[in-house]
Amino acid sequence: MPREPGPSVRLRLTLSYAGFLLVTGVGLIAVVWFFLLRYVPERAVVLPGDVDGDPTRPGGPGVFIPGRADLWEAFAPKATLMLGLLLVVGLVGGWLLAGRVLAPLDRIAEATRTAGSGALSHRIRLPGRNDEFRELADAFDGMLARLEAHVAEQQRFAANASHELRTPLAITQTLLDVASRDRDRDTDALLRRLRLVNSRAIELTEALLLLSRADQRPAPDELVDLSLAAEEAAETLLPLAEARGVLLETSGDPAPTTGSAALLLQLTTNLVHNAIVHNVGAGGVVRVTTTASAGNAELTVENTGPVLGPEHVATFTEPFQRGSARVRSDHAGVGLGLAIVERITSAHGGTLDLAPRPAGGLRVTVRLPAPAPAAAPARS
Repeated sequence: MPREPGPSVRLRLTLSYAGFLLVTGVGLIAVVWFFLLRYVPERAVVLPGDVDGDPTRPGGPGVFIPGRADLWEAFAPKATLMLGLLLVVGLVGGWLLAGRVLAPLDRIAEATRTAGSGALSHRIRLPGRNDEFRELADAFDGMLARLEAHVAEQQRFAANASHELRTPLAITQTLLDVASRDRDRDTDALLRRLRLVNSRAIELTEALLLLSRADQRPAPDELVDLSLAAEEAAETLLPLAEARGVLLETSGDPAPTTGSAALLLQLTTNLVHNAIVHNVGAGGVVRVTTTASAGNAELTVENTGPVLGPEHVATFTEPFQRGSARVRSDHAGVGLGLAIVERITSAHGGTLDLAPRPAGGLRVTVRLPAPAPAAAPARS
């Protein structure tokens, strides 16, 4: 918002330093003057002197005791001069001290302007011991690091999403071009192919929308039992598991947590769907278990499958990444399943752990914060 120009912080600090020093000087002089007045007569007094300290022999030089008016004439100019000196010292010293104290703010402001121009890789890296300015600089550096990582992730995601969306659109355009040149082409086959490609585009678009919503912290929080979500997901995907010859098992204890029931059900469904699709096929097994311990609600989904390397598993949460032997099929998905799971887990304050099974396949564990014991939801 537009603001009227005002004095700089350095100038205000300088005037504050100088004013404080001046007030202190005035107070000190006032105290000295007050105590002097207690021992100074109203008018000047001349006391006769004696000779060699003998009061019986008057005639010495005598003693002059100035009055208050005489004392003021002698004291006021010097006090005024001292106050002027204090004011000059306060202004000069305050200006230098304020500049030294505010120097870190100049570096922070420069880093802010640099970041505002798009150079997010710049860091302040303020040296010295820890204090308020260094805490501010470190917090700003941390914010820049997170912002840089987020922007880079969004750029990669946008490039991948554009590439993935371009594929079904290009296929549709090719089919339409071929159909326009070949009037005798089977219309029903063309429509079936177009419907399949269009369904994939819709599926991808819905997944992208869900991924964007998954970053938002759900509010208000609902009480959700992960064991119920696992049972519902398993019941929904049981026909797919049977069609592929995969044994789907669910077990475990109640695992209450808080968050969005819809998003947590989507998280569970994505994990079970991935475990079914990316399996060995007939004879494969998917096990879904839930536990509650140490203030956490845990959901574990493990499946049989090909042997995976740790470096390969580490890429599974990247958007549009598919694991070994994850070829496209009628249920292969769009490569956003685990990316959505990771975003939903993060939005709920949880952690996601992916580990390859020694015998082949993948084990995925989601840990979410458990609610207070009195808030546990009732099982139906």
